[in-house]
Amino acid sequence: MTANPALATLKGLLDRLEETVEEETSALAQRRPLDFEEINRRKSRSLLELTRAIRSLPEAFDAAREGGLSARLARLRAGLEANQDMLRIHLSAAQEIAALLGREMGEAESDGTYSFAQLNRQAAR
Repeated sequence: MTANPALATLKGLLDRLEETVEEETSALAQRRPLDFEEINRRKSRSLLELTRAIRSLPEAFDAAREGGLSARLARLRAGLEANQDMLRIHLSAAQEIAALLGREMGEAESDGTYSFAQLNRQAAR
């Protein structure tokens, strides 16, 4: 029995996308260094290829239903949601650290003679 080429293409694209998302999520969860530029490039490319494949191969949808691709898409969706949650946590932490460092730098630069608000009022005069 010959596999449907459209289905094979979609499965390959999904494999690469799932692998990339899992790699990023795992690295974030384990606090390992990660090349965000490279990972974003790979995710963007995979999503672009997936979009093109779906647009150019409408028969792939019928084959997907027959080939059990619905479960794969559900697994990909769960992986993307876990990835989004992990990215949200790391972004929130980075924002908190940036705010803390900003406050500390402002306090360190001030000798206490003038507040930041006083300096702004004086500069406006």
